[in-house]
Amino acid sequence: MRRTVTILGATGSIGRSTRAVIAENPERLQIAALVAGKDAAGLARIARETGASFAAIADEGQGRELAAALAGSGIRHGAGREAVLEAVARDSDIVVSAISGAAGLEATFAALTPGRVVALANKESLVCAGAAVMARARAVGARILPLDSEHNALFQVLGAEPISAVRVMTLTASGGPFRTWSAERIASATPEQALAHPNYAMGAKITIDSASMMNKGLELIEASFLFGLGAEQLEVLVHPQQIVHGLVTFRDGSVSAGMAVPDMRVAAAHCLGIDGRLDAPPTRFLDLVAAGPLAFERPDLARFPALGLAIAALAEGGAAPAVLNAANEIAVEAFLYRRIGFPAIPALVEAVCAQAAGAPMPPPADVAEALTVDHDARNRTRALLSGGRFTVT
Repeated sequence: MRRTVTILGATGSIGRSTRAVIAENPERLQIAALVAGKDAAGLARIARETGASFAAIADEGQGRELAAALAGSGIRHGAGREAVLEAVARDSDIVVSAISGAAGLEATFAALTPGRVVALANKESLVCAGAAVMARARAVGARILPLDSEHNALFQVLGAEPISAVRVMTLTASGGPFRTWSAERIASATPEQALAHPNYAMGAKITIDSASMMNKGLELIEASFLFGLGAEQLEVLVHPQQIVHGLVTFRDGSVSAGMAVPDMRVAAAHCLGIDGRLDAPPTRFLDLVAAGPLAFERPDLARFPALGLAIAALAEGGAAPAVLNAANEIAVEAFLYRRIGFPAIPALVEAVCAQAAGAPMPPPADVAEALTVDHDARNRTRALLSGGRFTVT
């Protein structure tokens, strides 16, 4: 029997990888519903190609374009928040949650229904409301599988071992395009330079986060909720080849590594192959000889302060990670629109987090509380931006 899959974020990089794996395994997988943010034309094309029964566009203003593009196809469709939630509510065995940013939180939470698998690539869901999301999954009997390559590697390495056997989990980072740059050169980096990731083709926001290493900080926070580990049990190593995606150091001193070619289809195949591993084409297998020497180094928090801010938010707990994420999303957007320079991203985030530290809040108990924290932090970030302190002159 084929398993049905709903993809949230169908037109993004994770969506492309997921669709590729499904196309390679038509006898075991089929698409049920698709959700995209703003690309109505792309969503309609994918829905027609994959035979999806439902397509939803989050941007309500794109509803007419989607309807026109799907005219005569017989594919049901909708636009706006309710349409996204309708897509999530439709019958499917697996929901791939890959909507970028805090925008994916409500849909991820709604996807947690009894017996369902949620393949989670939207790390912000756990950053903003990790305790609530994990509690909901346990309460209803849903299963969360990590789709980020690093967390997926750690999940596979851990296997049947109890989390009590773990001393430290290590997430690797490519170091991004600025790994070898001096602080002075990073200070004058342009959006085009920051978007030139050495290993992956990803969306703009996550690529900028990779350049600042905030992405790795968000992944540390995600890992703490996925695996139930404290901040002291999580660390980052820079590994430019991106062959080793994660390492688990066990209490007895042994270390196991999760390794694969740097291709998101590997993690997608693992999550989609929940009833037995899927076959991959030869290009997706790792050749260690061809990969060459593998290098590792400690992250430089002086050149990449965003990672340090995320580590501090993880240690502080409460609503601090949600505030960090909201401020970062606004700061990254400002950088992409050239309102601020690259160093102002962590500076702005730090300023907002410092404001919030004066009145610490408990972790959000549900989606509504998480969205309230997110909304407030975004407003405070915008207020600081409008003050001109961080604006490019």
